[in-house]
Amino acid sequence: MKTLALALTLVASAAAAQSTSYYPTRLNDAEAVYVPAPASASVDSTAALQTAIDTVQQTPRHQGIVFVPSGTYRITHTVYVWPGVRVIGYGATRPTFLLPANTPGYQKGMGYMLFFTGGRKGDGRDRQGLDTPFPGTVPPAPGIIDGNPGTFYSAISNVDLEIGSGNPSAVGIRFHIAQHCYMAHMDFRIGSGLAGIHDVGNEAEDLHFHGGTYGIMTRKPSPGWQFTLIDSSFDHQREAAIKEHEAGLTLIHDTFTSVPTAVSIDPGYSDELWIRGSRLVDLSGPAIVISNENNPRTEINLEEVIATNVPKLAFLRESKREIPGQPYGSYLISSFTSGLIMADGKDPGEIKSTIHAEGLALAPKPLVPALTALPSPSTWVNIRDLGAKGDGHTDDTAVFQKAIAEHKTIYVPMGYYLVSDTLELKPDTVLVALHPSRTQIFLADGTPAFNGPGAPKALIHAPAGGANIVSGIGLSTNGQNNRAVAALWESGVNSLMSDTRFLGGHGTQNPDGSPNQIYNQDHSADPNPARKWDTQSPSLWITNNGGGTFSNIWTPSTFTSAGLLVSNTTTPGHIYELSSEHHVRNEVKFDHAANWSIYALQTEEERGEGGATLPIEISNSHDLTFANFHSYRVVSSFQPSETAVRVTNSKNIRFRNMHIYSDSKVSFNNALLDESHRITIRQREIASLTLTGDESDATKPAAPPAFIAGAVEKLATGFFNISGPAVDPHGTLYFTDPHTQHIYRYNATTKKAETLRDASAPIDPANLAFDHAGNLLITSYTGTGTVYALKVSDPKAELQTLKPVPSKPEPGKTAILPVDFWRFENDFKQGVPVKKAWHFVSPDGTTFLPAGDDFIKGSLYYGIKMEDILRGFSLTKVKTGDVLYISDESEHKTYSTVIAPDGTLTDLDLFADRGGEGVTSDAHGNVYIAEGQIYLYNPEGDEVGMLEVPERPIALAIGGTDNKTLYILARTSLYSVRLK
Repeated sequence: MKTLALALTLVASAAAAQSTSYYPTRLNDAEAVYVPAPASASVDSTAALQTAIDTVQQTPRHQGIVFVPSGTYRITHTVYVWPGVRVIGYGATRPTFLLPANTPGYQKGMGYMLFFTGGRKGDGRDRQGLDTPFPGTVPPAPGIIDGNPGTFYSAISNVDLEIGSGNPSAVGIRFHIAQHCYMAHMDFRIGSGLAGIHDVGNEAEDLHFHGGTYGIMTRKPSPGWQFTLIDSSFDHQREAAIKEHEAGLTLIHDTFTSVPTAVSIDPGYSDELWIRGSRLVDLSGPAIVISNENNPRTEINLEEVIATNVPKLAFLRESKREIPGQPYGSYLISSFTSGLIMADGKDPGEIKSTIHAEGLALAPKPLVPALTALPSPSTWVNIRDLGAKGDGHTDDTAVFQKAIAEHKTIYVPMGYYLVSDTLELKPDTVLVALHPSRTQIFLADGTPAFNGPGAPKALIHAPAGGANIVSGIGLSTNGQNNRAVAALWESGVNSLMSDTRFLGGHGTQNPDGSPNQIYNQDHSADPNPARKWDTQSPSLWITNNGGGTFSNIWTPSTFTSAGLLVSNTTTPGHIYELSSEHHVRNEVKFDHAANWSIYALQTEEERGEGGATLPIEISNSHDLTFANFHSYRVVSSFQPSETAVRVTNSKNIRFRNMHIYSDSKVSFNNALLDESHRITIRQREIASLTLTGDESDATKPAAPPAFIAGAVEKLATGFFNISGPAVDPHGTLYFTDPHTQHIYRYNATTKKAETLRDASAPIDPANLAFDHAGNLLITSYTGTGTVYALKVSDPKAELQTLKPVPSKPEPGKTAILPVDFWRFENDFKQGVPVKKAWHFVSPDGTTFLPAGDDFIKGSLYYGIKMEDILRGFSLTKVKTGDVLYISDESEHKTYSTVIAPDGTLTDLDLFADRGGEGVTSDAHGNVYIAEGQIYLYNPEGDEVGMLEVPERPIALAIGGTDNKTLYILARTSLYSVRLK
């Protein structure tokens, strides 16, 4: 037991130092708000804290810092932190926010002490339903907007929270936020309360949770990105340290002590869970509880984790299978994976669990923090005291250059600091600020030194071999400085960049407090034609053997060629929670780079600038690890994209937890292309994939699948993005290309796709279906609730516009229903089988199309119509009372369902842990699912084969004169294969 005793001693020693104040001295900032210290711990400070936060929100810029001095602040009801407000404690001891014992409102359900919101009622961020009190507000408060995908820059740091006894429903913080928000340097003394944090987002560090039912209980962050927790600890939670689902949970150098379970994933849910370099000490139950174990959305990886007295490593809910650890002593888990594992780029992969572990003879060494601490604030020199103005107009270049020459650590209070030349850091220079939106170092458009011919020129240059720190600052090269690089980083392995925002694009605030307008009217360019997209070097360029640690970085400037470029370096680098978005060419690029670990990288492509963006490009590189990589295309995207990752001439490229997705109809065709080895990987959810660089070019021939009688044949090509297939009573295929507003008919005799309708008479077609008489029904994006009927025998005839009628039972008739659905939340079985209020009845009266109020009203979701009969890749006909197979595209599942007389889906039953864009079944009950390739299932739900298609299939239909032709729509091309 010596190993255990030592491990517990280390944890206890760490706990003793946890309340050391990170900012022991007052940080002077003329634009900040300072809370007066309470006269005593018995004073109710709720109103004083709320007033200070409100004061910041009511300034013209609506963002800023509230400084809280040492003291105990009694909180008796929920305090609301508005977007962009940062609450930062200072003083010899950390301030403590205390919920007194038996505070009214914290005994039942859930009650928040602090609530990080998404806005205030009346500030332009209003949402429907604000008249209903938000659950967890004390007292129950209407008008509260939850944190959301547009909630940026909020933070709390160097403040402890304590929950007194008799508050069993109390939660310290609600933190359902988006980019560039964080929590840091905090103790949560939860005691008998419910949890320290409920709902999380983005990044947190140096948090320590003591007691509580849970330390953290959370779900998917508001934008769907990852949550990264670094250098933190949990002890003595009653149920689990972390209870979660779909959090994209990334745990780096964290310790879990004396808890039943470290991470428990909720029943029926998945997650991408990455745990690296952490400790598990004295766990009574399974360290990890895994749900949804047979689905590719479950992606679990542990690496370099040391367990001490952890007899049960993992428990898989569905199979009730247990993966044992060691009953006593310490052991090293070098790797544990549960999910879709691909040994190399040619391996089709298998969903399974693997573990590599070995006992340790010696006690584990204490964890070394992943993040370097800032120098003591007592050593900071305030740039304002040296003469900088930060007024957005005065050139502060000379002041910064002199400060860098004479001082090591420079503190930059809030302000807008105009510079006109490179700030050349010394090897030990530290630049510190505390709010990267309100503290900007920027170039004016047209700065002479950064324009015209010549090599790239840095706004900030960190020199070769340095140990620089840049933290809390916004860097802007604006839109008319073609030579500019915001940060040229050649600093060494001990350097740090954290909480840094590369300004430009979404979420950028101008010096006058107005939001930066980033688009012209049709989102095709900047509002100012002189500010050209994709005309500058990458925002963050790490090169010339640069390295170090980069944490909580947001880089979305559309003017730069990439958010991040790492080139010509073998110096180790570590990246934690980097959001690179909205670039035209690349989000992230590695070229001649090695020995880097990139954890919780998130990319996003917008409709206007991101149609052809390549999120990750890797060339001439080796020994790179990408873990918990999320790549997303926004819902309004319309241009198909080939791949999320392209690799050339590289080896030992490791992907752990790869999540590639879009709620648009144009997600990436492939997750990854390795052009040097001719590898195409279409699976979008992968737990473990390693590109060894030794893969043979020879492709393993696939066994002929059941049900298939011939080879796949290309019938027609040259389309933009075809979908919406329908087969008429004679077996003839019709389909749409919505972008070009075409409806096509495939003529099997001439073997050509004929134009039935085109944009000369635009009707904005989405999906098609036929009634029994052969009338073509067309769902349309046009107007509100538009469904047309067309006699295909006379395609130039006037369209009949069908009118919706209230829904009612139609026993014996045929319903037209989508075969695939997208849900942002994992609520498919609740959100999809819902009665629709309206029916569109076909001209012959035999067929009806159910539709909801959202379709009838033309409701928009981020500017796009998302009703299922438009968003789905195809519709199908099914008689009421019969079985239909439908796909949950977001969760990669296929269900069987029985159709009620009014067209409602009932009796949903999981058919397969696989689901994609298309699904259909033949007359014998065999099921075909399009998910990268076409997977074949027999009526009992057994997978019996895979059909390889040259392009990604997205919609399927069975037709032909004998009803034995499987038509495959694959964006640019139409294919078919004969069925047995």
